[in-house]
Amino acid sequence: MNTIIHRAETRGHANHGWLNSYHTFSFANYYNPERMHFGVLRVLNDDTVQAGMGFGTHPHDNMEIVSIPLEGDLEHKDSMGNVAVIKEGDVQVMSAGTGVTHSEYNPNQDKEVKFLQIWVFPRVKNVKPRYDQISLKDIEKENEFYQILSPNKDGQGVWVHQDAWFHLGKFSKGTVDEYKIKKEGNGVYAFILDGEVEINNEKLSKRDGMGIWNTDTIKLKATENARVLLMEVPMAQGN
Repeated sequence: MNTIIHRAETRGHANHGWLNSYHTFSFANYYNPERMHFGVLRVLNDDTVQAGMGFGTHPHDNMEIVSIPLEGDLEHKDSMGNVAVIKEGDVQVMSAGTGVTHSEYNPNQDKEVKFLQIWVFPRVKNVKPRYDQISLKDIEKENEFYQILSPNKDGQGVWVHQDAWFHLGKFSKGTVDEYKIKKEGNGVYAFILDGEVEINNEKLSKRDGMGIWNTDTIKLKATENARVLLMEVPMAQGN
């Protein structure tokens, strides 16, 4: 088993006033050659956008882009004609494929929005762009991991053009859970949203990240009440 740990305080940081962003992996003006990606997981940004502010229209291509709001609301508009608001308890996915433009704004004038912006390299390039979002309220569980993303169009949660599986878990102190790798050769990047946990006996706190590969099972114990995002991804492009 191989592991790598990225403590919260070691992440890249950019505060633009309207946007306060922490980068687990190299992004924009933050460049760390040792932190370019974890397998096909290319970007994990922890963003806070001030009231009434946001990202103007900008392009993407050949990337699977996942947004998970943690607090507040985020309004999305894109060149495919989609206009939607995602909020805490939702998950949004956009396959940029051959090319798409979009904007993301905080529609509220009285509160900020906090969300995770995640980019995954696709398994196939130049697919037709698409957009989807779901509410997790009908599938969320307590004290065990539940799937929010997979490669399967008919699976639970949203789907992407990659052999990736994302799971969320909300755990009470003392809870123990186990995650089994879905595809041989994949690794898992665990990101602690809140609280404290032990993963394979390693202590992790809020916004710490841990990559694990060359194993088939991951064991978690919540040492405090905690929320955890697991991102299982291929460790090499082209898998």
